[in-house]
Amino acid sequence: MLLAHVNEEAEEKLLDALALSEEKLVPVQVTKEVTGRLELDEKASLHELVAQAAKSVNHKLKNGMDVPQSTHDKITAAVKAVATAAQGATADEAAMTRYYLEQLETIAEKAKSGLGDQTYADGGKIPMVTPYLHTGIATVTEMVPAPADNPEPGQLSAKLRNASRIKASLDPATGEASWNGTSRAQATGKEYLIDMGDGWSAVYRPYGLNQPGKAEFSMRGQLEVHAPAGAGHGPELVSRLEQLHLANKPMTASEGEWTYLANNIKAQGLASNPQVKEAMDVARGLEDLQVQELFHAHAHEAVGMDEAGLSAFAKKLQLQAAHDVLPKRVAVVRDAVGQAAGFADGAALSASPGYQPTPAKSGGWLTWSRFDVTGNPEAFASAWQGRSLVHGMGGGDVTTLFATGVLASTERRAVMGTSKGVGMSESQDKFSGGANSVFLRVKDTLEAGYSGHGVRLVWDDPAVLMKRSDYYAYNGDHFGALHTANGKSTSGQTSDPMKIATFSSGSNEVMFRDGIDLLGSEAPSRVLCGSADDRDKLLTFFADKKITHLGGKPVTDVVDI
Repeated sequence: MLLAHVNEEAEEKLLDALALSEEKLVPVQVTKEVTGRLELDEKASLHELVAQAAKSVNHKLKNGMDVPQSTHDKITAAVKAVATAAQGATADEAAMTRYYLEQLETIAEKAKSGLGDQTYADGGKIPMVTPYLHTGIATVTEMVPAPADNPEPGQLSAKLRNASRIKASLDPATGEASWNGTSRAQATGKEYLIDMGDGWSAVYRPYGLNQPGKAEFSMRGQLEVHAPAGAGHGPELVSRLEQLHLANKPMTASEGEWTYLANNIKAQGLASNPQVKEAMDVARGLEDLQVQELFHAHAHEAVGMDEAGLSAFAKKLQLQAAHDVLPKRVAVVRDAVGQAAGFADGAALSASPGYQPTPAKSGGWLTWSRFDVTGNPEAFASAWQGRSLVHGMGGGDVTTLFATGVLASTERRAVMGTSKGVGMSESQDKFSGGANSVFLRVKDTLEAGYSGHGVRLVWDDPAVLMKRSDYYAYNGDHFGALHTANGKSTSGQTSDPMKIATFSSGSNEVMFRDGIDLLGSEAPSRVLCGSADDRDKLLTFFADKKITHLGGKPVTDVVDI
């Protein structure tokens, strides 16, 4: 199976490959996971108590009033109710109580400190508290579209159905994931099941049918390509992407640099720059011209083709045009980005020491750097002096974490087979979009070692991660929100590493896409296990796996209590 992510700009090409059936519906009985509140939560009204406390604090902050004792009493009552529920709780209930206590910690801090130097609209408001959602098994009847009766030539038969994810299993000792080829977990949204012929299939979760606030935002653009049973299908998994009108050749240097430039445009906020906007328009026009040239040069090859052959021929030329013209597009955009960033031109930018268009491998995915960090190490170090990045584990076992080798996002953990409840707000993050990232916090280095909340991973050299181009951040708890449809706020979102270095809120959050490679170049400076037993267990694991160093340091110097 191949797992991939399709950019929103490429979706139109993919959908053009499908013959969709959305009108003819048939009933199907399915056993699947369903999501809802836990009985203990509803019986004790835990969500309602926490939400009331948050609303009470927000009301006072919005109107510039001091938080009265009655509001503090609501917070205390909610804390007591959650603490009572935690006594004798099951594993699922314990995850729920941890989630609500985390929210109450943020609420209590805001009630005590007030807005500080923030405004209510710009990070000062406590985000809406959503209920903790639990997933269980149930049998339900679904109406699903039947396959299209008469697909157009060259199109793939596809039907729309309720969204789902593969349900994998994780071996906690080895960190290896496996999947039986059939088990799936329910998700909120829609997806296309695509018949690619000869036993091949694909699943795609489109942007257009999964609107913010109504579907899990983090799954939009996800693509699965499934091979027939048996081994040896690896190379063909990639080549089959052509059926979906997607590039299916190994990444070229130009493709890597195009992604690098696109990521830097977004990370450095250059999209609104007039030169960059004009360059992007020119780049799109270059591809259209290349398509015309290829059609003219190869028109004789189309003689005698039937309708299906002509359709396939046209799509092949379009993919070839996109591939061939990319070096020209890169040159145009590189010039504009260089000038927007203060360089004489693209040549000067590419010659600078911080320009590193080759991606780096991080876990099972690729990351691209940003030249405003890699090219200015002294300025970055000065801004971040005395500050660290910290991740506090919400649940799970630290040895199992290092067995996988990655600190993975909620979406990545779902396909790895990691059990639910490891993160603090997994269900909510899927709707906010934060589930595609791992969450870290900026703290003073001297305070980063406090282990009162269990296992913590600490990066005392933030440049190890902040040189990446895929993060965004808030100086407050926003659930990693990428939209406002669910009442979350995106006000104050920033990707500026210098601004992030000044974060002062105890609930600030920095989101890194997909995850972090814990055993490679992104390894943490310190791993604080919370107890001597967990420390010894982790060191034994490293010894058994012959892992002697993390980030160039002996593991005995990295792992502590």
